[in-house]
Amino acid sequence: MNDVTGPVLAEIPRHLTALAEWGACVVYILMARRRFGVAATVSICALGLIVIVGIQIGAGQLPIAWWIPGMLAAAAAMYVFGYLAIDTSARGAGFIAARTFVLAELAASAYWQIDRFYAGRLREDVQTLGALLVYAAIFAVVLFAERRQFVSRARFDVSGSQLVGAVAICVATFGISNLSFVSSDTPFSGRFGTEILYIRTLVDLCGYIALHVQLRVHQEAMARRDAEAMAQLLRSQHDQYEITRRSIDEVNRKHHDMKHHLDAIRSEQDASTRSRMLDDLEDSIRRYGAVVRTGNHVLDAIVTAKLARAGERGIEVSVVADGALLDFMRPLELTSLVGNALDNAIEGASTLPQDQPRMIKLAVFAQDDFTMVCVENTFDGLVIRNGDRIVTRQRGQGHGYGLRNIETAAHAYSGALSVTSDDRWFSLRVLFPASAEAGMAVAEARV
Repeated sequence: MNDVTGPVLAEIPRHLTALAEWGACVVYILMARRRFGVAATVSICALGLIVIVGIQIGAGQLPIAWWIPGMLAAAAAMYVFGYLAIDTSARGAGFIAARTFVLAELAASAYWQIDRFYAGRLREDVQTLGALLVYAAIFAVVLFAERRQFVSRARFDVSGSQLVGAVAICVATFGISNLSFVSSDTPFSGRFGTEILYIRTLVDLCGYIALHVQLRVHQEAMARRDAEAMAQLLRSQHDQYEITRRSIDEVNRKHHDMKHHLDAIRSEQDASTRSRMLDDLEDSIRRYGAVVRTGNHVLDAIVTAKLARAGERGIEVSVVADGALLDFMRPLELTSLVGNALDNAIEGASTLPQDQPRMIKLAVFAQDDFTMVCVENTFDGLVIRNGDRIVTRQRGQGHGYGLRNIETAAHAYSGALSVTSDDRWFSLRVLFPASAEAGMAVAEARV
């Protein structure tokens, strides 16, 4: 059995430590969205390898007292490496650097534990090859386990509390895993060579698992929050539809009673009384606007409500819609699709100054074997994207879910969503199979 003396506790060769640190950074560069194209990223990776190897080799020439500053310099290089290669914020780069540092420590420690078991029996070239094989196996497992937590199409960012938590886990992992190398006279230190190496590898593994769970728990919480916000938005839009439907019913009743009021006015002989009756009648109907009739009562309610909102902002809206083509959609999904589309169009048209034409066009029509829903609006030409996804300019709870809700409603009926824009017009189109029965069957099958 190996003891605490001899080659067992020999320092990990600096070039092997540098390869572990560089490889850990590359793992996250492969998973996350990259800041630059392939050629630039490869150049950054090559430069990162040179810098990290140089730091480790240089630190190996310094006295042992400079060990901690050397590790800090390596961690700083990993941070800069990740920040340059990955499309992320400074916080996100720090979060990833904490993960890459612990992963590098785990990979290097796991290999060195295997190497020291065969201490003194391997040539240097075989030792390096063995390290590369062990690193490749560990990094492949990490790629498989972590790839779903990093969306390559979206810019990576974290909150300040997440960064603090990751750094705390990283510091605690590094401190505890290397405690036995500083002093063996503590309740948490090992006293034998193989025991010390095992403790370091096990602590590094636990630290990395903690970092993995931290991000997983955060993303699950974010997914729940998004789902709750989307559900709340859908309920709100459906409630708005119900209110508007009742308002339309009231308008219809007013219209039915109108002829009786007009008969009474015609029969009144006194001019002043007749004038007062006309004023009262005008006041009673002033708050009712125009009602859109498309052949679909749900669509009528949605568009009527949005027309009133658009009118308040000086937006001209034209509607050419055969609502019967959307009879296959359930009210909740129809309010989600058209309501969100018109909300986005109103917000887009509102970005224009008052002296420029603010216009929205809504069309629902049959095209070949499909039903097309088209919403177009004038806007200031500015489109904000996060990867391939258009994001809202608004901030706060309840914003940012519009296009996702439209996508969800469209996909429920095998529809396809497309978005185009130029410097004046923003266009959203949703194409559905023309068969209402087929669309309803698909929707019911997915419920």
